[in-house]
Amino acid sequence: METYKHKVQYYETDKMGITHHSNYIRWMEEARVNWLEKIGWSFDKLENLGMISPVVEINCKYINSTKFNDVVDINVSLKEYKGVKLSVKYEMINSKTKQIVLQGESKHCFTTSDGKIISIKKEYPDFDKALIKELGE
Repeated sequence: METYKHKVQYYETDKMGITHHSNYIRWMEEARVNWLEKIGWSFDKLENLGMISPVVEINCKYINSTKFNDVVDINVSLKEYKGVKLSVKYEMINSKTKQIVLQGESKHCFTTSDGKIISIKKEYPDFDKALIKELGE
């Protein structure tokens, strides 16, 4: 599991003084990109190989709100991987209060720049091994 920290910015809040719900999805993406880099498969590397990683599904359960200047710890782990698609699990925790802020999941596939789905298992065995290793943690 990888932990990514995000400090809530003023522009991410709304008139109610709390973080707007759309920002949490952006933070999930930040955390996923960071996680991929930590396992040796940065977005730069993937894009240089001609790969794109679209979101095919996203789910969020908002539990507690955050405010400007809160720091959120985002725990990222690989929930499922079967050679083509993967599911990434997120748990966001307020660093100060230790309250769970959000529990979420995003599902992704990998495609070529022209939209052809890539079998990671067949076409990128080193990436496949890195993902399988993440499942074992």
